[in-house]
Amino acid sequence: MARYTGPVCRICRRFGLKLFLKGQRCFGPKCAVERRKYPPGEHGQGRRKVSEFGLQLAEKQKLRSMYGVLERQFRTHFEEAERRPGMTGANLLSILERRLDNVVYRLGFAPSRKQARQLVRHGHFDLNGRKTDIPSALLREGDVVQVRQSSRENEYFLAAKGEMTESTVPRWLSLDPEALSGRVMRAPERDDIDTPVNEQLVVEYYSR
Repeated sequence: MARYTGPVCRICRRFGLKLFLKGQRCFGPKCAVERRKYPPGEHGQGRRKVSEFGLQLAEKQKLRSMYGVLERQFRTHFEEAERRPGMTGANLLSILERRLDNVVYRLGFAPSRKQARQLVRHGHFDLNGRKTDIPSALLREGDVVQVRQSSRENEYFLAAKGEMTESTVPRWLSLDPEALSGRVMRAPERDDIDTPVNEQLVVEYYSR
């Protein structure tokens, strides 16, 4: 499947906030948002009036960029969120959070969702004891994600193991650093998700 391969720092600058697309770089002085606090391009420092539609579109694109999901798959997630009881926006965020690549990122196995997706695609993880290389797989309560036995001596995971801590893991997940595994304790609620997005604008965009 096609993926955006351009400079991701331009995406953060476009929206004017950190989307944490480059892992540790986003926390350091080289972060593009910190160095140039204006949109990219020739007219980036000019003032632009944004319409209501523009605000809705920007919020949708921001959410897509954060989770690394293409439009077709994002629309599929939205339609599933609509079918579920409750608030559509909160349901959408819950679905995005429960993607396997995002859970790998949230557990601390990768510094960014992009790298988490790559690790999953390369077959480094088991889901409930079975090898899974589908980043979009949706996890449910009780599911267990674990680094495969054949990958545990990999230098990357040995280094990651020393930096992993349970204190940084969201409340809806549990982490066992020694076993290099994590469990979904429950479905995430809106208060558990720190994503800086107004999901209601995304709902309005698709409800036009």
